[in-house]
Amino acid sequence: MRFERITIEPNKMGGVPCIRGMRIPVATVVGMVAEGMSVEEILADFPDLEAGDVREALQYAAEAVRGRELPLRLGA
Repeated sequence: MRFERITIEPNKMGGVPCIRGMRIPVATVVGMVAEGMSVEEILADFPDLEAGDVREALQYAAEAVRGRELPLRLGA
């Protein structure tokens, strides 16, 4: 999958994936969704973002963990 809205610049934000060259890390946007914020709430907090940015941040996060083994706690 090709990501048009995700940028990685070594000299900006320590090279972490950000939204469209802005200083808004993908992890920040994904974390806001995980905390239960709606897209509208996220856009209100970050007026420079667009709904497509949030959607692509989630797609990027899903792709980043696809196929990786993550340490999980086994159920009882």
